[in-house]
Amino acid sequence: MNINLKFSKMHGLGNDYVMINEFTEDIIPDEKKSSLAKDLCRRGFSVGADGVIFVAPATLNGADVRFRVFNADGSEAEMCGNGIRCFAKFVYENSIISSKKLFVETLGGIKEVKLKSENGNVTCIQVDMGISTFKTDEVPMKSDLNYFIDKELLVDGKPINMTVLSIGNPHAVIFTPSLSNIILHEIGPQIENHESFTERINVHFVNIIDKSEVEMITWERGSGATLACGTGATSAVLAGYRLGILDKQVLVHLPGGELNVTVYQKYGELGAFIRGNAELVFQGEMKINL
Repeated sequence: MNINLKFSKMHGLGNDYVMINEFTEDIIPDEKKSSLAKDLCRRGFSVGADGVIFVAPATLNGADVRFRVFNADGSEAEMCGNGIRCFAKFVYENSIISSKKLFVETLGGIKEVKLKSENGNVTCIQVDMGISTFKTDEVPMKSDLNYFIDKELLVDGKPINMTVLSIGNPHAVIFTPSLSNIILHEIGPQIENHESFTERINVHFVNIIDKSEVEMITWERGSGATLACGTGATSAVLAGYRLGILDKQVLVHLPGGELNVTVYQKYGELGAFIRGNAELVFQGEMKINL
């Protein structure tokens, strides 16, 4: 079956996505979404992106709209900090939801998103990333330890200190005095696919400039090296705050730009807000065969 697929290409700090609106009708059958994502994300052969995001009607009480994101390898992710900012901008500017306060359903729970706009154009997006967990069984991680905070993991026979947590999706945060000696395309997939991580994991190397400023690079689960990762920036700051080496408010420098992360405490646990923007690159239409 051939269909004409309308889409928008967007990015948050260079983390780019193909947006597909299914709020009023299903366009792509569920069983085809994974293979479509792999096809659309192939750079040089199709639109090219880190992932594909679908706008869908909410299925949970208290949510306005549903966010679904598929990585470049076709796997569906629980949450994406840069992707959800693209999503919120798309939803508001296309009049799908007219409120500047959105409750977005994700596989990582309902996220509160607040928008600032000028003349109908979204200029800043704040996302409540929710409460994190450092419990290994909730990340999930196979370990004899209840928490894997600044602990050594043997990777290809070499010990690497890392802190492991989940902010709706799993992250390994590695603080390092320099990013220049990190060969990301080698060490990234080794950690992502380590036997300890039953659902694979996102990998971040973080250099601390001072307690309120860091720089980081990311190997994303299912997408590889990316220019930015919103959940990763959140996890890096949460890990650093938990270790006492970062403040509550931190400016995160990523290859694609900057994010502001603010830590908060709720019910004795740590959560965070992120603030940043998203951009429309272009809109298009293409014929696809399902």
